[in-house]
Amino acid sequence: MIYLDNSATTYPKPPSVIRAVNNAMRQYSFNPGRGGYPRSVMTAKAVYDTRTAVKDFFGMSAEENVIFTGGCTDSLNMAIKGVLKRGDHVVISSFEHNSVFRPIHKLSERGYISYTVADCAGKDDDIVESFRESINERTSLFVCTHASNAFGIRLPVERLCALAHSYGIRFCLDAAQSAGVFDIDIMRDGYDYVCCAGHKYLYGPMGIGLLLLGNDNLIDTLTEGGTGSESSDGNMPSYYPDRLEAGTLNIPGIIGLRAGLEFVRARGTESILNKERAWIKRLYSYLSDMDNIIIYGDHYETDRFTPVLSFNAKDMDSEEVARRLSEKADICVRSGLHCAPLAHESMGTSDRGTVRISPSVFTTDSDMKILVNSLRNLG
Repeated sequence: MIYLDNSATTYPKPPSVIRAVNNAMRQYSFNPGRGGYPRSVMTAKAVYDTRTAVKDFFGMSAEENVIFTGGCTDSLNMAIKGVLKRGDHVVISSFEHNSVFRPIHKLSERGYISYTVADCAGKDDDIVESFRESINERTSLFVCTHASNAFGIRLPVERLCALAHSYGIRFCLDAAQSAGVFDIDIMRDGYDYVCCAGHKYLYGPMGIGLLLLGNDNLIDTLTEGGTGSESSDGNMPSYYPDRLEAGTLNIPGIIGLRAGLEFVRARGTESILNKERAWIKRLYSYLSDMDNIIIYGDHYETDRFTPVLSFNAKDMDSEEVARRLSEKADICVRSGLHCAPLAHESMGTSDRGTVRISPSVFTTDSDMKILVNSLRNLG
């Protein structure tokens, strides 16, 4: 099997991650913070160590601002619904995943908030200006993806964050496609909220995500329940992480995530990015010479992209291309709208979607050669 759908989830997982999850099931199947017996304390220490590792990896000021969630979708819902108040206005990019678009759209349909979609199909200066023009007197939050999961376009999020703060607006970064690939430093870049998927380019297991808090503002809770602290109070604790971590934590996921972070740190995000971009640039060069292939965007000729390439065959539906690649060469790619209808509206591909290629550190030269040869012989 040639796996090129790493934007959905990375595969294979590093052996160190598999060992860590397996060991967690055997050694850390105890509820941290709920008991004073040694195994509970040991498990709490393992959770704390992961929290500290996350803090260091993302340049945070305090480990208590690391919130473990069930995934990036949970993190985004928690940030969006915990920050917004009735009557607020939100600006999002035209490349947002449904994990951003749907919760905001639902709040808008209920008359709770309003929102504007900023056009991000142009150059960086145009994107910044589009966000600026979308601000009104009720704007309280920008939510923006670091890079499009559908087209790989990297947005100027550092500039957008600075723009938001100049107007007293908070900034939430969707780092589902960038954490582990791009350098993210919360203290340096000033993000208020960063949402990450543990199972993508952090190489952790599924079912674990991160909400990283870059300020001390107390956000509202999305879920209430047991925390092992302040148990006599009917309200959730007023301090992090307890305030936002109701219920039993995903201990195997947390411990596996730490192993994933160590895997990425050992190789270096810059090294990983350069390797994966090299695959994409090479693929872009090959596909550009094929008369039957349509590639979307010219960002592959710059550094404004994450390692994702979307294309279509001129005379074939995207699902049919993916099916043929799977059947003929056991190549796994994604086709369709990639849960990002706004992005496809922006790029004019809503009618057919695209075929998406996303490599990882485990992709080989042989994998890419087989892909290119298979695309040359699609018919």
